[in-house]
Amino acid sequence: MSSSSSAFASVKLPASLVQQAREAAQPQRRSVAGQIEYWATLGRIADETGLTVAEAREAIALYDVRQGAAVNAVPAEDSLDAIENRFTAAEESGRLARAIRNTVLSNRRKAAPPRRAA
Repeated sequence: MSSSSSAFASVKLPASLVQQAREAAQPQRRSVAGQIEYWATLGRIADETGLTVAEAREAIALYDVRQGAAVNAVPAEDSLDAIENRFTAAEESGRLARAIRNTVLSNRRKAAPPRRAA
């Protein structure tokens, strides 16, 4: 493979996956590639941290809210790069791990059965 100035690579994906991404991307105002990259990011976070996809999605949303990020105000072409940059910065500083830990603890508290008085 020759080196290229482009940061992109082409891959073959099943047509059904591309169609699912197209359908999921439209309401989020993402491109098909952006939707697939979002799914890959969720999967990577879930795989690396042991979170469920729902917990990873909640952690992303909470992190964005805490950072004052208006995801809908960012053009789709820029949003994935911006998200990746924020994750990289948060990961390097430890903020992402703290946000994930807080999300998991919050979910555990919500899921814990209420204690009864003796």
